[in-house]
Amino acid sequence: MENFEKLVSEQPLVKQMQRREEVFWVNPQKTSFAESMEDCELNAGDVEDAQQRLLRFAPLIEKYFPETKPLHGLIESPLVEINAMKDYLNEKYGAALDGRLFLKEDSHLAIAGSVKARGGIYEVLNYTEKLARDHGFLGEGESYEKLGGEHGFPGEGENYEKLGEEEVRRFLNGYTIQVGSTGNLGLSIGIISAVLGYKVIVHMSADAKQWKKELLRSHGVVVKEYEGDYGEAVKKGRELSDADPHSYFIDDENSRTLFLGYATAGERIKKQFHDKGIVIDEEHPLFVYIPCGVGGAPGGISFGLKQVFKDAVHCFFVEPVQAPCMLLGMAIGLNHEISVQDIGLSGKTHADGLAVGRPSGFVGTIMKKMFSGGMTVRDYKLYEYMRDLLAQEDIFLEPSACAAFQGPVFLNRNPELQEYIRKNGLENKMQGAVHVVWATGGSLVPEDIREEYIHTKLPE
Repeated sequence: MENFEKLVSEQPLVKQMQRREEVFWVNPQKTSFAESMEDCELNAGDVEDAQQRLLRFAPLIEKYFPETKPLHGLIESPLVEINAMKDYLNEKYGAALDGRLFLKEDSHLAIAGSVKARGGIYEVLNYTEKLARDHGFLGEGESYEKLGGEHGFPGEGENYEKLGEEEVRRFLNGYTIQVGSTGNLGLSIGIISAVLGYKVIVHMSADAKQWKKELLRSHGVVVKEYEGDYGEAVKKGRELSDADPHSYFIDDENSRTLFLGYATAGERIKKQFHDKGIVIDEEHPLFVYIPCGVGGAPGGISFGLKQVFKDAVHCFFVEPVQAPCMLLGMAIGLNHEISVQDIGLSGKTHADGLAVGRPSGFVGTIMKKMFSGGMTVRDYKLYEYMRDLLAQEDIFLEPSACAAFQGPVFLNRNPELQEYIRKNGLENKMQGAVHVVWATGGSLVPEDIREEYIHTKLPE
């Protein structure tokens, strides 16, 4: 790219990234929450609108996904304190972590077993609501339960209400949902779309795991595979979808709807903290560490957390050393106009869900003044953290989800992070701090693949 040598010479961080070093970057453009919202295109009302839509769909979700019955059709994950893991991180890595450490188990979200169940499922429901209303299938106040079908069309002897379902499903079957994915987003969208009756095509990059492709196909989803990376899969998928007037493309890079689905996590975790008697305020700060690929999930979650906790929450993204696309775009100031390949990185990583070369420009713009910083992690540590958590807490996560543990390990060992704590007046508040590692996936990993992961040891 133009002026590349100048860019590198002015940014020592880029040279470190080129050497595949683990780095940390503090966002110098972060402002107060109030200031960050002044020119933001989204607001708390948009998140509330998404919350209400999910509540309207809850009866349908509960009906067709029995695992959501305990929460009456809401798709939400546990928030679990992991004291043994905290002690082990302090002992093994010298983390010296104060406060309390929690795991947000989006790895165990119903239906899709990953954080993508938040955004992906929400966007499909949002599109379905619009179609159903535009074509007269849903009147004001009508039950959304008729918009689904567990085993295809109604059979003989089923009740009259099911006739409405047959008509709706036949209608939705005339539409196709398409998405580009490294795996988990495809799973969430594929599973919910198939239940509602859509045809589904998932465009997957070379980095996607084979078991995820097979699981999708078992749900009747068409999987198209590409030799290139995530960006190529998205590009091809968008082109194919644009050529079909009855096709809807879900764009993880630029979707406002997907982003708002993730953002609903803020109010949900606020209630979980309240139920545990945990106070989050400026005297009791919240640190959140989230694995980052293209940026949609960590960006949306961070936005939702900011609406709720404002300046009391500090959000950090974690990326692989070979694919730090968001960190690179934000640190250089070029956002999505630069890719990791531009600085000589491969974009290839064992963290399949994070194997993205170019970040979302939409997310970068919203996060510019909002998120606290980013860091990178070597692939071998993903498996180390995975084994550590399994041994200490008997919780399994897929390797890409374990990237988030780099946050609490780095916190007291990294000079830039320590400077961030000083600059934000947090030194005397860390004893009362709450740390959340956001687990992005893992519960759907087949047993044989789990065993393979557990025994994978990479060179440092």
